[in-house]
Amino acid sequence: MSHVLIVAGEASGDMHAAALVRKLKQRDPGLRVSGIGGSALREAGMEITVDAANLAVVGIIEVITHWRAISAALDAMRRVLREEKPDLLVLVDYAEFNLKLAQTAKECGVPVLFYISPQVWAWRQKRVEKIRDRVDMMAVVFPFEAEFYRKHDVPVRFVGHPLLHAIEPQQPDTSSTTDRPRTVGLFPGSRKSEIRRLLPTILDAAAILREQEPELRFVLPVASTLREQDLTEAAGRTLPDWITLMDGTAREAIVQSDVVITASGTATLEIALYGKPMVIVYRVAPLTYAIVSRLLKIDHIGLCNIVAGERVVSELLQKEANPRRIADEIRRYLDEPEYYAETQKKLHTIRALLGEEKIDVELDELVFEMLGKTARA
Repeated sequence: MSHVLIVAGEASGDMHAAALVRKLKQRDPGLRVSGIGGSALREAGMEITVDAANLAVVGIIEVITHWRAISAALDAMRRVLREEKPDLLVLVDYAEFNLKLAQTAKECGVPVLFYISPQVWAWRQKRVEKIRDRVDMMAVVFPFEAEFYRKHDVPVRFVGHPLLHAIEPQQPDTSSTTDRPRTVGLFPGSRKSEIRRLLPTILDAAAILREQEPELRFVLPVASTLREQDLTEAAGRTLPDWITLMDGTAREAIVQSDVVITASGTATLEIALYGKPMVIVYRVAPLTYAIVSRLLKIDHIGLCNIVAGERVVSELLQKEANPRRIADEIRRYLDEPEYYAETQKKLHTIRALLGEEKIDVELDELVFEMLGKTARA
């Protein structure tokens, strides 16, 4: 029986890896899959060795403060690699942790497939040297990533973005938002460190919007890695009763929303594929930002803007990510129908830019291809 070890340390990776595990199990019900993940991977049938809930943090300083839990998880996975010698290690995003684990896998002779690339094309490009040394195959989700890795002599296959299969093409809605129920989606992120930084500000922005327009409705999806108590603690207050919490139903929250306030991350691409105008907010520790901003090789931080190659939706960083600025940007979407419609049209070009019909191989096929080359009798 083949054994695949999977490491998905964040909510988005948990969701995408779960889709992979379901396909693998359909093809080979006897396949053993274990590793780090959250509720989605558990439901898909993976043996959870370490729960990902306490591992997802953003920023250099933030990682240091959570290092004990992260280090314990790394040690646990290294033991599995050394003692059980799985047939394949599948790493999903979560770059710094996973590149360390890839080094151990190389030492143990365990092949490594890295799915959802670190953003080495955006910053700290020297990491590509580690990837070339430690990873047997990159499975990338953006066409430009495949070009980047080929240029740097790293084995790579373009498998397409998982959201393209999960989200049906949406037609632009050119009607004014004033003609439909007005709902604002609040997406503070999936990591505890993220919601501590962003949720109070997002709630204050929502309060400004509600004061301006009492009829506005607000929905807040609770990520699979979080509990309602985490939100309350991060906010430092009881959440107002005019905000509707939606457990584990982020896509339903997007569908219901006219506009969205969102943390930077994979969510921006998902929201874009649904054609929903948004304001992206980003805030990390000042020292982290000072370091990262000097290393960035790109002009945008939102994935939807990066893929589009232009500032399609607003990005508010650090001090600019304050309640008044956020509320003002949302009001423009709500109050200017032409601006809303033009933004939607640009968002609907992103699906084509992701290369929907041009993949090299399906991800599950690639996993079995690598198992076939390396599986032990």
